[in-house]
This record gives sequence, structure tokens and C-alpha cells, in this order.
Amino acid sequence: MVPGPVELRVVDPDLPAATTESAERILDATLALIARWGVAKTALGDVAKEAGCSRATLYRAFPGGKQHLLLALGERELVAYVGAIAEAIDEAADLEEALTMAVVVASRLLRDHAAAQFVLDHEPGLLLPFLGFHQVDRLYGHTAIALGPHLERFLPADRAGWAAEWTARAFISFIFNPRADLDLADIDDARGLVQRFLLPAFVPMTTSPT
Repeated sequence: MVPGPVELRVVDPDLPAATTESAERILDATLALIARWGVAKTALGDVAKEAGCSRATLYRAFPGGKQHLLLALGERELVAYVGAIAEAIDEAADLEEALTMAVVVASRLLRDHAAAQFVLDHEPGLLLPFLGFHQVDRLYGHTAIALGPHLERFLPADRAGWAAEWTARAFISFIFNPRADLDLADIDDARGLVQRFLLPAFVPMTTSPT
């Protein structure tokens, strides 16, 4: 079994970790409110009410306030997201299936994540700080580190990291520049993307890509 993905940390390491049951309840409440109203309109008082706790309890769990809370939520959701993609890769029989299912699972999870969809649809500006040239390169680098080891059954370690990164680049490009005739949550569409743009860089082509 390939080791699990490395921990993806987005929270300031100087802030205390929130791991208690009440903290998880607060994070769940925050997620629900963001899906309903968005990040900007989600206030700490509303979070406390949704979570059924006092503001004092909220601040004990997240002493850094709203920024601490949002960063902790982002980290939790990102770790779960990457973990699900890694699991799909680990269940694949070959490289084509691994990359295809990585794209499909990533697409379906994003599509079904109500809070993420609200932000993409109504608050895309919040994502810009993470999508600049240097910042997005860090994202791709983290992807290579987290998911590359799960592709080492099919490729040498250095090539596995590149495969993970290139897949992430293709995925993000299509997310922000969608095509009406291409649904990456569909296995056949995702396989076509993988066959045409990714596999030729890593394995010899014996048949024409669909």
C-alpha cells in the first residue's frame, strides 16, 4: 500500500489546532452557512448559532477569529478532497484508469460540494490570491507531492510527480475554462482528456486516442 498523502497545511502553524468535537461542529456549521450565504456574509455570530454554541466556545476553538476558522475549514476540506482522489488512484489497475478516475472523482466532488460551488459562482474573487503565477505553482507542487506517490506503481517517482501535476494543470484549466461538450465528471469524457493530453507524455501510444 502506498503511504497516504502528505499533510496539506494551509493554517498558520502558530495558531492552535482545533480537533475537538465542538470544533468539528463549528466547522460543519461554517460549511453549511457558506453554501447558503457565501463567505462574506458568514459572520461568527451566525456560525455560533448554527453550531449551537456560544461565541466564547467558538473563540476557544478558533482564537484567530474568522480567518482562523476559514483556514481550518479549507484545510479540512482539502485533505478530504485529496484523500478521496488518492483512494481512486490506488484502486486503479493501470495509469490510464488512475488518471481518468482522479479527474472524475475530483470533478464530482467539486460539483457536489455546495460551499465550493457557491464560491465559484458568486465569490470567485476570493480564489484569485491562490491562482496567481507563484501561488498556483505552489498548488501544483503540493499536488505532485501529495498524489505523485500514489502513481509510483505505474511510473518512476519523478515521472509520477509530473503526472500528478500535469493532471492537476489540465483539470484546473478546464474548471475555469469549461467547454459545453466536455464533462470531466463523465468517465468517457475524462478518459478522452487523459488519452489525448496526458498519456502520450508518459507511455508509448499503441493506438490512436479517442
